[in-house]
Amino acid sequence: MANYRLDLAYVGTDFHGYATQPKVRTVQDDLEAALQRVIGPVETVVAGRTDKGVHAAAQVVSFRTDYEIDCPRLARSLNTQLRPSVAVLALAAVPDDFHARFSATGRAYRYRVLNREAPDPFLAATTYHYRTPLALGAMQEAGQMLLGVHDFASFCRAARGRRTERDLRVVEWEEHPNGVKELYIAASSFCHQMVRSIVAVSLDIGCGKLAPGAMAEVLEARDRAAGRGAAPAHGLTLAGVEY
Repeated sequence: MANYRLDLAYVGTDFHGYATQPKVRTVQDDLEAALQRVIGPVETVVAGRTDKGVHAAAQVVSFRTDYEIDCPRLARSLNTQLRPSVAVLALAAVPDDFHARFSATGRAYRYRVLNREAPDPFLAATTYHYRTPLALGAMQEAGQMLLGVHDFASFCRAARGRRTERDLRVVEWEEHPNGVKELYIAASSFCHQMVRSIVAVSLDIGCGKLAPGAMAEVLEARDRAAGRGAAPAHGLTLAGVEY
């Protein structure tokens, strides 16, 4: 049985996340239905499950099949079936021991904030509109307090039996034209809602509700109740997976 890697991008607006759920539309269901029409039933494995409304610019999926695949032809077929919300960027055979999730050594996300008074309809699907002016320097200062290996329980939605220690490698806020501020954040892996929860605290620091040192205080509390909730899902995009 051959093993394949599939790289894809998607806009999560119309999906209830990547993973299969009953009675709602998911990326996994759409992808596996499209694959089944060509090569028969397959079960995909994903590098990182995304929540409802979250996007991906560089998601990675693996699957196995006995079907003899012409990769360029199958990629074209999938793109025809899945457009415009999902795009297959690459499809190739990989070694038997490749696993989209367990072979990954790091993941990176971007969170985009449109920080100005007027909204932008062309960014609305992928960027959180936040009117209050933000001090990027304070947000950057606070983010550096999270680097390294820590227990991120304060930033993670509780999941019974799952550890909340993570190795956070990069936290960088950048300013782009037209009022867009973007967080690039990379780690070995992330727990549920971790990035959006970090963004929520960062925004409260950036607008002056909290001092930069509050980030360390929330982290040290190791208590979800110490956090500031989670920023909206539509501003978040899976930017890449490292192997």
